Amino acid sequence: MKPVVKICCIASVDEARRAVAAGASALGLVSAMPSGPGVIDDATIAEIAAAVPSPTRSFLLTCRTDAASIAAQHAAAGTTTLQLVDAVAIEELQALRTLCPGVEIVQVIHVTGEASIAEAVAVEPYVDAILLDSGNPALAVKELGGTGRRHDWAISRRIRDAIGPLPLYLAGGLNPANVRQAVETVQPYGLDLCSGVRCDGQLDDRKLAAFFAALDGV
Repeated sequence: MKPVVKICCIASVDEARRAVAAGASALGLVSAMPSGPGVIDDATIAEIAAAVPSPTRSFLLTCRTDAASIAAQHAAAGTTTLQLVDAVAIEELQALRTLCPGVEIVQVIHVTGEASIAEAVAVEPYVDAILLDSGNPALAVKELGGTGRRHDWAISRRIRDAIGPLPLYLAGGLNPANVRQAVETVQPYGLDLCSGVRCDGQLDDRKLAAFFAALDGV
């Protein structure tokens, strides 16, 4: 089955509409981060989320790690989905489920090596999906996404196999030239990209079209 596509780092209602028109099933809205592209203020996130037509999903990307703070941010944003870009303790994930009933919770795992497999397996029972990205949370200034780097897809595939039917999104350096290989190797539920469809930080309609055209061949 062809993966769904999430276009991240959406910065305006106009970008949101163009991404949906190109074929995106989900949009990523980036709140305050320690580093990386695409950050917009909370008011803009709420404005875009309110304009996203159903059934397109809106993902709030948050680096917060305590359930109460995440839930409050989500309530203000009005998004359909929470994307947790930093590691969140199991007890906080459990609390978040109680605080945000019916809200999709997507935990990001930054694939840095073999340990990422166990990390994904540990959170699998507590989330609705896992998203594999190429950040590095161990740095002094954490990288929590938007690097444009590709990670080891062989490890990604092992995570895919380890978490069973749980939806898995693949992010990190995806573009029209490598998307076929990415899908064949990892077999993800969804694809997530930011820099691969942008030029000088702006959403590029030609790159969007090229990506979806390449995906048509999968």
